[in-house]
Amino acid sequence: MSASVDDPLARERAHLTASRAALRAMREDVESLDISNSTANWVDAQILARHIDERVKALADLSHTPLFFGRLDYLHAPGADLAEGAEGERFYIGRRHVHDADGDPMVIDWRAPVSQPFYRASKKDPMDVGLRRRFGYTGGDLTAYEDEHLSDPAEAARSSKLLQQEIERPRVGPMRDIVATIQPEQDEIVRSGLGGTVCVQGGPGTGKTAVGLHRVAYLLYAHRERLARTGTLVVGPNRSFLHYIEQVLPALGELSVKQATVDDLVAHVEVRGTDDATAAVVKGDARMAEVLRRAVYSHVTPPTEPVVVVRGSRRWRVPAYELQELVGELLERGIRYGAAREALPQRIAHAVLVQMERSGEAPDDRVQDAVARNSAVKAAVKAIWPPVDPQKLVLRLLSDADFLAVHAEGVLTDDEQKAILWTKPARSVKSAKWSAADAVLIDEATDLVRRTHSLGHVVLDEAQDLSPMQYRAVGRRCTTGSATVLGDLAQGTTPWATRSWGEALAHLGKPDATVEELTAGFRVPTDVIAYASRLLPHIAPGLAPVASVRENPGSFEIRPVTGTAEVVAACVDSLREEGSIGLIAADARVPALAEALAAAGLSPLDPGEETTPERRLTLVPASLAKGLEYDYVVLDEPRAVVDGEPDERTGLRRLYVALTRAVSGLIVTHASPLPPQLG
Repeated sequence: MSASVDDPLARERAHLTASRAALRAMREDVESLDISNSTANWVDAQILARHIDERVKALADLSHTPLFFGRLDYLHAPGADLAEGAEGERFYIGRRHVHDADGDPMVIDWRAPVSQPFYRASKKDPMDVGLRRRFGYTGGDLTAYEDEHLSDPAEAARSSKLLQQEIERPRVGPMRDIVATIQPEQDEIVRSGLGGTVCVQGGPGTGKTAVGLHRVAYLLYAHRERLARTGTLVVGPNRSFLHYIEQVLPALGELSVKQATVDDLVAHVEVRGTDDATAAVVKGDARMAEVLRRAVYSHVTPPTEPVVVVRGSRRWRVPAYELQELVGELLERGIRYGAAREALPQRIAHAVLVQMERSGEAPDDRVQDAVARNSAVKAAVKAIWPPVDPQKLVLRLLSDADFLAVHAEGVLTDDEQKAILWTKPARSVKSAKWSAADAVLIDEATDLVRRTHSLGHVVLDEAQDLSPMQYRAVGRRCTTGSATVLGDLAQGTTPWATRSWGEALAHLGKPDATVEELTAGFRVPTDVIAYASRLLPHIAPGLAPVASVRENPGSFEIRPVTGTAEVVAACVDSLREEGSIGLIAADARVPALAEALAAAGLSPLDPGEETTPERRLTLVPASLAKGLEYDYVVLDEPRAVVDGEPDERTGLRRLYVALTRAVSGLIVTHASPLPPQLG
């Protein structure tokens, strides 16, 4: 017999080789398409060419990414809700679908229903799976496999070594997908339907970010056409974070998902100013929405004069009381200010047409449109319902104490009004030094004037740091769609940090969202998460600590030092290990540490920059550490991290974030005493 028959590993390698060849053939088929005579015009040709280009990219064979990572051998033909096939059919589970020249599947997309038992099947519920096989890879080469006989009662349940190795595998470069290691509780969230919003509370290392991204990939698979029309968006806390996660979805073949920060979404003006904490908290409070609503609609002036429309020799008079009724109806309907302003001339014109019909005329729609454009009607609309510029409106609110007082009465206290008023009012929109919170206010005012475009699905990560007004800004982008909200209440490090998910979801406009909690830690070592969890009673009382399920406890050391040279030495020690290294420090200490690293001949990367085998060390200000992770972390001076924040609780939360960025090992260096909350 040949080796391929005798050796299971050789057979699996042969299937991998054949699958790669089939994927290459699929890509070549798309590349060879001739569209020169298939489109009616240049625009159609460009659109089709773009679609073909995207399809080619989606069919790319990433050399260091396994094409398939698992295999399912069913005992019987899967049911109609899974797939059609012969008894005992075998399926290879991978990142995307691959078929041969006859159209027969060689690799099944991990999102397909038939793939679900790979993540959900267990000894208690084998889901008709006789064998689940996991594959191990070195680079792009298949080097090992591991079998689990789910339907064999004689075989005891055991943990997967390959699964643990994949979870703990050192990383260089951006965030990877977790498609080969999704756990059952994660898979339930990933495969939840498009119609509902899901909020995932997850501590460090529970995989909440990956779960959110994989849910997007699943929804795009299950609802491709709908989301292609409505669009999808991932919202992250900063550009460094977005750069870190940007390769996950393309690796799964999804290229159409946009990424942005909240600041990107509300970029109506250039942000050049900052607010102190007090002003930022007030501006971010949901009560500001009512202040803005009052200010916008204060421009509506009840009519006191009739409108007289002259057409030929006839004069048509709409009395003031009838105009008041029209205005009142529009206000009661609660439609956008701009939409109501556009509707008012048509309402006035309709009132004129009613009079024409009573006098025996037979006007049509063209006459109504002509009346709506009449100069007298235009003048009346301008006086009754003038246009509102959202930027100028917010400028006036923040500059004019009397204007603010009128519209904030009973909503904001006198002290709160004083806190948000500019000490030096700007002369114009362009000269104003807008803050990030001001931009959110402008976005709210803009939505009051004209409706914000809504997407099919939005993922909001690190959501615990958003203000109520920021939640409203994101919620406007998915009023007709759904959302995946990801965060950890213990990692809230803004003065307005979320106190409860129920409150946050109400501001988002999704009060009926399902809240799921992930408490199993796959990324952070046991000793590290246990040490960091000492802070939980002080920063998030009542929140369940993460329970690490890692078999490898990782390395953990608290190292007293006397200066930056010893901190650099800790980095050098970490660089002897395989994988990425993060030196995390209070923002104020970063320049001194950068100088010390340079003196030692080390050139660190900035957060978000892609690590390489040659450059694996990143210098991370504590304020940018959230959402990032490194194989080994050196945490400099915990006391300085705490002291760098405006209050102790926020400082301890920042420290909690910094302590939990390590995947394999953590060294805490300190010259000052450690915070007493660490015991």
